[in-house]
Amino acid sequence: MHKDQFKKAVFKEKISELKSKKFSFEINKIQLPNGHIGEYGSIKHPGAALAVPITNDRKIIILRQYRFAVSRYLLEFPAGTLEPGESPLNSIKREIKEEAGYEARNWDNLGILVPAPGYADEEIHLFLARGLTKLVKAPSGDLDEDIEVIILEPSELDKLISSGTEILDAKTITAWFRAKQFLKIQ
Repeated sequence: MHKDQFKKAVFKEKISELKSKKFSFEINKIQLPNGHIGEYGSIKHPGAALAVPITNDRKIIILRQYRFAVSRYLLEFPAGTLEPGESPLNSIKREIKEEAGYEARNWDNLGILVPAPGYADEEIHLFLARGLTKLVKAPSGDLDEDIEVIILEPSELDKLISSGTEILDAKTITAWFRAKQFLKIQ
């Protein structure tokens, strides 16, 4: 680990802020660790959590979810924004029930992903969810979620990623890479 990895910028002044339901956009005057002072815009995000759900017979649970910002369906692992005061693990335990209709007995931490550090402070906490049980009745999810649950063999997911026939987001590909390392899947 690089010794200066966590050097913080020095906040000088808030210039403006625009708040939405889950995050805000701020323009702040800050001093960078190299001494430069400037105005920088960034998205302030409460963080998120994601699960790579693996069934007892080593199949992968993934979602085909509509995303309005890109006007299309993407293949993604269950994930969601942290609620105020909620831990990443409690967040993903809630999300996997709502989005996929499963709960997991075993949770392994796969680390943190920073998806867009050029303009956002979001951190996504990655987990491996095992010992899955399908819920008899899944809790209702968010009204803006349009989700189809898909079950794949690991090799099928690898083929989808490499083929380019389905669009997957970066957090899903990164989480799958980390899960494969953890599980020692080739």
